[in-house]
Amino acid sequence: MTSQLTELAGAIREQVRRGAEAAETGELVQEALRPFLAEPDLLRPEQRIGDPDNYRQHVLHVEPDGSFSIVALVWLPGQQTPVHDHVSWCVTGVYEGVEHEQRYEIRDDHLVLAGHATNQPGEVCGFAPPGDIHLVRNAGTSKAISIHIYGANIAVLGSSVRRSYDLPMAAA
Repeated sequence: MTSQLTELAGAIREQVRRGAEAAETGELVQEALRPFLAEPDLLRPEQRIGDPDNYRQHVLHVEPDGSFSIVALVWLPGQQTPVHDHVSWCVTGVYEGVEHEQRYEIRDDHLVLAGHATNQPGEVCGFAPPGDIHLVRNAGTSKAISIHIYGANIAVLGSSVRRSYDLPMAAA
């Protein structure tokens, strides 16, 4: 880990150990992450490499007690997630490039677009289940990198995704 990543893990550890409810923990972790998004040496060169077939996940740190994980996601232009939700609270911050997020709600067994945002470098957001259904994509013409912090042990789970959705879309 870089020294900045070690500092980030310490800042997150401090917030997670407060033992707050999931939504409040997410807010605390957002504030802990924000200043590190401007650190040019947060990631090593190999942690900035994408995959031409799909966005790529680089696990940067897993807390020994499994209480949180830090992951870098590298997105090439046009790459996106399926519509999905998560196993735990999640905080994301854009490190490089631009990401577009579409958030959804389930109404009458249909996904309904509930909102969207275009996130620039330095912007953070977070959420906790329920109410965490979304799709994320690289909205730019160059590589995008985002830092994701999950309240789960990604080394064991492999991913923070609880389930993907393929429900009929209702009009917004």
